[in-house]
Amino acid sequence: MQLCDQDDIVPGDGATYDNKDILKGTNMQVVVPSNAANYFHLLRTHMRLPFRKPLIVVAPKKLLKFKGAASSLDEFGDNTRFLPLIGDKGNLNASQVKKVILCSGQVYYDLEAERAKLGKKDTAILRVESLCPFPFKEIIKELKQYNGATEVVWAQEEPKNAGSWTYA
Repeated sequence: MQLCDQDDIVPGDGATYDNKDILKGTNMQVVVPSNAANYFHLLRTHMRLPFRKPLIVVAPKKLLKFKGAASSLDEFGDNTRFLPLIGDKGNLNASQVKKVILCSGQVYYDLEAERAKLGKKDTAILRVESLCPFPFKEIIKELKQYNGATEVVWAQEEPKNAGSWTYA
Protein backbone atom coordinates (compact mmCIF):
# COMPACT_ATOMS: atom_id res chain seq x y z
CA MET A 1 0.00 0.00 0.00
CA GLN A 2 2.96 2.32 0.56
CA LEU A 3 3.69 2.16 -3.18
CA CYS A 4 0.31 3.69 -4.08
CA ASP A 5 0.45 7.34 -5.08
CA GLN A 6 -3.17 8.44 -4.80
CA ASP A 7 -3.82 11.94 -3.48
CA ASP A 8 -5.36 12.05 -0.02
CA ILE A 9 -7.69 14.77 -1.23
CA VAL A 10 -11.37 13.86 -1.19
CA PRO A 11 -12.64 14.10 -4.80
CA GLY A 12 -15.21 16.75 -5.67
CA ASP A 13 -18.91 16.22 -6.26
CA GLY A 14 -18.49 15.35 -9.96
CA ALA A 15 -16.00 12.52 -9.36
CA THR A 16 -16.97 8.88 -9.03
CA TYR A 17 -14.98 5.67 -9.07
CA ASP A 18 -15.90 5.16 -12.72
CA ASN A 19 -14.38 8.51 -13.58
CA LYS A 20 -11.29 7.62 -15.59
CA ASP A 21 -9.48 10.67 -14.19
CA ILE A 22 -9.41 9.14 -10.72
CA LEU A 23 -7.96 5.90 -12.07
CA LYS A 24 -5.49 7.83 -14.23
CA GLY A 25 -4.37 9.73 -11.14
CA THR A 26 -3.13 6.60 -9.43
CA ASN A 27 -0.21 4.39 -10.37
CA MET A 28 -2.06 1.13 -9.61
CA GLN A 29 -5.35 -0.33 -8.44
CA VAL A 30 -5.45 -2.35 -5.21
CA VAL A 31 -8.76 -4.11 -4.62
CA VAL A 32 -10.20 -6.64 -2.21
CA PRO A 33 -13.35 -8.06 -3.83
CA SER A 34 -15.55 -9.95 -1.38
CA ASN A 35 -18.10 -11.51 -3.74
CA ALA A 36 -18.19 -13.09 -7.18
CA ALA A 37 -20.11 -10.32 -8.93
CA ASN A 38 -17.76 -7.59 -7.77
CA TYR A 39 -14.76 -9.68 -8.85
CA PHE A 40 -16.32 -10.14 -12.30
CA HIS A 41 -17.14 -6.45 -12.69
CA LEU A 42 -13.65 -5.51 -11.52
CA LEU A 43 -11.98 -7.60 -14.23
CA ARG A 44 -14.43 -6.40 -16.87
CA THR A 45 -13.89 -2.75 -15.96
CA HIS A 46 -10.12 -3.18 -15.93
CA MET A 47 -10.08 -4.67 -19.43
CA ARG A 48 -12.39 -1.99 -20.86
CA LEU A 49 -10.25 0.94 -19.72
CA PRO A 50 -8.46 2.73 -22.56
CA PHE A 51 -5.20 2.59 -20.55
CA ARG A 52 -3.44 -0.04 -18.46
CA LYS A 53 -2.37 0.20 -14.84
CA PRO A 54 -1.25 -2.64 -12.59
CA LEU A 55 -4.18 -4.35 -10.88
CA ILE A 56 -3.43 -5.93 -7.50
CA VAL A 57 -6.26 -8.22 -6.37
CA VAL A 58 -6.13 -9.39 -2.77
CA ALA A 59 -8.49 -12.36 -2.69
CA PRO A 60 -8.10 -15.37 -0.41
CA LYS A 61 -8.84 -18.86 -1.67
CA LYS A 62 -11.48 -19.24 1.05
CA LEU A 63 -13.90 -17.02 -0.87
CA LEU A 64 -13.70 -19.09 -4.08
CA LYS A 65 -16.07 -21.76 -2.72
CA PHE A 66 -17.59 -19.91 0.22
CA LYS A 67 -21.40 -19.83 -0.14
CA GLY A 68 -21.68 -16.40 1.45
CA ALA A 69 -19.49 -14.89 -1.30
CA ALA A 70 -21.70 -16.24 -4.10
CA SER A 71 -23.69 -13.73 -6.13
CA SER A 72 -27.14 -13.93 -7.65
CA LEU A 73 -27.62 -13.59 -11.40
CA ASP A 74 -29.21 -10.16 -10.84
CA GLU A 75 -25.83 -8.86 -9.66
CA PHE A 76 -24.36 -9.64 -13.10
CA GLY A 77 -27.21 -8.03 -15.08
CA ASP A 78 -27.73 -4.74 -16.82
CA ASN A 79 -26.79 -1.56 -14.98
CA THR A 80 -24.44 -3.40 -12.63
CA ARG A 81 -20.81 -2.44 -12.11
CA PHE A 82 -17.84 -2.74 -9.78
CA LEU A 83 -18.70 -1.30 -6.38
CA PRO A 84 -15.73 0.26 -4.58
CA LEU A 85 -17.81 0.24 -1.38
CA ILE A 86 -20.61 -2.17 -0.51
CA GLY A 87 -23.04 -0.84 2.06
CA ASP A 88 -24.63 -2.85 4.83
CA LYS A 89 -26.90 -5.62 3.55
CA GLY A 90 -28.66 -6.20 6.88
CA ASN A 91 -32.16 -4.95 7.65
CA LEU A 92 -31.02 -2.12 9.86
CA ASN A 93 -32.82 1.06 10.81
CA ALA A 94 -30.20 3.72 9.96
CA SER A 95 -31.36 6.00 12.78
CA GLN A 96 -30.67 3.26 15.37
CA VAL A 97 -27.10 2.53 14.22
CA LYS A 98 -24.58 3.51 16.89
CA LYS A 99 -21.44 1.91 15.42
CA VAL A 100 -20.15 1.63 11.86
CA ILE A 101 -17.45 -0.92 11.04
CA LEU A 102 -15.36 -0.50 7.89
CA CYS A 103 -13.56 -3.60 6.68
CA SER A 104 -12.31 -5.30 3.54
CA GLY A 105 -12.13 -8.87 2.33
CA GLN A 106 -13.13 -12.06 4.06
CA VAL A 107 -13.22 -10.56 7.55
CA TYR A 108 -16.62 -9.14 6.55
CA TYR A 109 -18.16 -12.60 6.67
CA ASP A 110 -16.76 -13.23 10.17
CA LEU A 111 -18.12 -9.88 11.38
CA GLU A 112 -21.51 -10.54 9.78
CA ALA A 113 -21.74 -13.98 11.42
CA GLU A 114 -20.85 -12.55 14.83
CA ARG A 115 -23.38 -9.72 14.46
CA ALA A 116 -26.11 -12.22 13.59
CA LYS A 117 -25.11 -14.48 16.50
CA LEU A 118 -25.29 -11.56 18.95
CA GLY A 119 -28.47 -10.16 17.38
CA LYS A 120 -26.94 -6.69 17.00
CA LYS A 121 -29.23 -4.20 15.26
CA ASP A 122 -27.17 -1.10 16.06
CA THR A 123 -24.00 -1.95 14.10
CA ALA A 124 -23.52 -1.40 10.36
CA ILE A 125 -20.76 -3.14 8.41
CA LEU A 126 -19.39 -1.48 5.27
CA ARG A 127 -17.08 -3.33 2.87
CA VAL A 128 -14.27 -1.28 1.33
CA GLU A 129 -13.62 -3.16 -1.91
CA SER A 130 -11.13 -0.71 -3.39
CA LEU A 131 -8.13 0.42 -1.36
CA CYS A 132 -6.51 2.37 -4.19
CA PRO A 133 -8.12 4.49 -5.47
CA PHE A 134 -9.75 4.85 -2.08
CA PRO A 135 -13.54 5.45 -2.29
CA PHE A 136 -13.64 8.65 -0.23
CA LYS A 137 -16.84 10.00 -1.74
CA GLU A 138 -18.75 6.70 -1.46
CA ILE A 139 -17.74 6.28 2.20
CA ILE A 140 -18.80 9.84 3.06
CA LYS A 141 -22.15 9.32 1.33
CA GLU A 142 -22.73 6.04 3.17
CA LEU A 143 -21.71 7.45 6.57
CA LYS A 144 -24.22 10.30 6.18
CA GLN A 145 -27.00 7.69 6.38
CA TYR A 146 -25.81 6.77 9.86
CA ASN A 147 -25.70 10.28 11.32
CA GLY A 148 -26.58 8.92 14.77
CA ALA A 149 -23.50 6.70 14.87
CA THR A 150 -21.10 7.64 17.63
CA GLU A 151 -18.28 5.33 16.59
CA VAL A 152 -16.64 4.52 13.25
CA VAL A 153 -13.94 1.83 13.35
CA TRP A 154 -11.79 -0.20 10.96
CA ALA A 155 -11.67 -4.00 11.40
CA GLN A 156 -9.06 -6.35 9.96
CA GLU A 157 -7.60 -9.77 10.67
CA GLU A 158 -4.02 -8.53 10.71
CA PRO A 159 -2.38 -6.78 13.66
CA LYS A 160 -2.73 -3.01 13.88
CA ASN A 161 0.74 -2.42 12.38
CA ALA A 162 -0.04 -4.60 9.33
CA GLY A 163 -2.86 -4.86 6.83
CA SER A 164 -4.54 -1.84 5.27
CA TRP A 165 -5.44 0.03 8.48
CA THR A 166 -2.50 2.45 8.33
CA TYR A 167 -3.27 3.22 4.68
CA ALA A 168 -7.01 3.64 5.19
